[in-house]
Amino acid sequence: MAITDEVLNELLKDYQKPEDLLGQNGCSSNCRSELLEKAMGAELTVHLGYGKHDPAGGTRATRATARAPRR
Repeated sequence: MAITDEVLNELLKDYQKPEDLLGQNGCSSNCRSELLEKAMGAELTVHLGYGKHDPAGGTRATRATARAPRR
């Protein structure tokens, strides 16, 4: 997958020195963190078969509790 010039321009719009890109709080570190979060979320969605806030997912405990008679 190619990264478009528009995306690169947006990432570098505030660039002034190498630390802005490669430093601890730089674009590279932030992009890596965000990319890993998105990738893990996508992997979990594929594994579970539904998205994070998809009402089709629900929790089994919630559904089981809803059907259980009250004591």
